Amino acid sequence: MNTIEKLAILADAAKYDASCASSGSSKRNSLSSHGIGSTEGSGICHAYAPDGRCISLLKVLLTNFCIYECAYCINRNSSNTQRARFSVDEVVNLTLDFYRRNYIEGLFLSSGVIRNPDYTMEQLVEVARSLREDHDFRGYIHLKTIPDADGELLTNAGKYADRLSINVELPSQVALENLAPEKSHRTIKLSMARIRARRQETVAEQTRQKIISNLTPKKNTAPKFAPAGQSTQMIIGAEPSSDVSILQMSTHLYASYELKRVYYSAFSPIEDAPTTLPSVSAPLVREHRLYQSDWLMRFYGFNASELVSEEQGGMLDLQIDPKLSWALRHRHHFPVDLNTASREMLLRVPGLGVKTITKILKIRRWQSIKLSDLIALRASVKRALPFIVCTGYKPIEADYSSERLRAMFVPPPEQQQQQLQLAL
Repeated sequence: MNTIEKLAILADAAKYDASCASSGSSKRNSLSSHGIGSTEGSGICHAYAPDGRCISLLKVLLTNFCIYECAYCINRNSSNTQRARFSVDEVVNLTLDFYRRNYIEGLFLSSGVIRNPDYTMEQLVEVARSLREDHDFRGYIHLKTIPDADGELLTNAGKYADRLSINVELPSQVALENLAPEKSHRTIKLSMARIRARRQETVAEQTRQKIISNLTPKKNTAPKFAPAGQSTQMIIGAEPSSDVSILQMSTHLYASYELKRVYYSAFSPIEDAPTTLPSVSAPLVREHRLYQSDWLMRFYGFNASELVSEEQGGMLDLQIDPKLSWALRHRHHFPVDLNTASREMLLRVPGLGVKTITKILKIRRWQSIKLSDLIALRASVKRALPFIVCTGYKPIEADYSSERLRAMFVPPPEQQQQQLQLAL
C-alpha cells in the first residue's frame, strides 16, 4: 500500500475525533527566524490560530489498527474495516510536503493502540520530536495521547506539542465499562492530572524566569509544555446519559484539570456494531445545544442544573437555545433594566453577548442606554426586546407572555424536523 492509499484510509478514520482546535498555541513565526512552518499562518479552514484566523491541519491517524474493543469505535479490534499504518518518517514527510504546498499549517495526530500504550505513545512523540528537532518545524502540533502510557512519555509529548488531548470518551464510568471495557475514567483522569501538574510547574518556572530576567536582563530559557493546554471529547447518544450529567462532567473536567475545551461528538452508527448500541444517530441539534450550554457555563456564569429543564428529565430543550429556555422558565427575573442591572444579570438576557454587555457597561457610565444604542452595537435586538427595559422603551407584558415568546422563537415544524434529522 502506497502513502496516498494509506492517507485516504487514515485521514478518513480521523474524522471521528472532534477535539481538533489550535487556539491558544504559542507564537512561532518562521519569518522572524530559521525554521519551517508557523502557528500564525492562514489556510484551509480546519481550525483557528491564537489570533482567530482559520488555519489548516493535517488530521490523520498514525494507524487504525487497535488492540482495544470499544463498541462505538469503527477501528475496534473486531471491526472488519480496512487497515493501514504509517511509519514515523511517512507522517513527518507528509506534514512537511503538505506545508510546502501551502495546504496546511499544522498537524493533528492520533492513533489506534498497537502492541501496547507505551509503544504507541513513543511513536506519536517521535513524530513530534522529529518535526521540531530534525526539521525545525514551527507549525502547530496537536497530539492525541494514550491514557495508559507512561507519565514520562506524556511529559515528552508536551515538550513538542502545542496541545495534548485525552478523550474521556463517555460521561460515566458505568457507560465506559459497558462500551469500552479496557478503558477507565480513573486512568484517563490520572493522565489529565499529570498534564495539568506539568503545565502548572512550567508556568511557575516561566514566571520565576521572567522576574529574574527583569532584574538581570537575559534571554528567558524557561521550558514550554503544551502551551495550548489540553482538551477532551465525549461521545453523545451512544448510551442513555442525560444532558445534565454530561454538563456536570464537563464542569468537573474544567475545574479539576484546567481543560481548554470539552468537545461533544454525536454518536453515529457504524458497520457491524454491537446490539448494545443505538441503531440511529444522535441528532446533531443535541450536540449543538450542548456546545451552547458549555459556552454559557464558561463565559456567562450558568451552571449545569440551571440550563436543563426538570420537566424534560434532565435533557436540554432541542427547540430553542438554552439561554432563551432559561429566560422563559424564569420570567420573574425580567425585564432587566440596561441602565442599572449588574453584569451578572445582563449576561442572562437573551440576545446580549459578552462583548455587547462590556460595551453597555462602559457607555452607561456617561449616558443612559437607549434602544438605538443596542441597534448600533449590533445586538440581537428582536431576541432581547421582551427581556429588557431602557430609556424610552418598556415591553408590553401582554405581548410577551412565555407562551407567545416560545411560539415566536421556535422554528416552524418543517425546520424542526430537518434539525432533528440532521445526523441521519
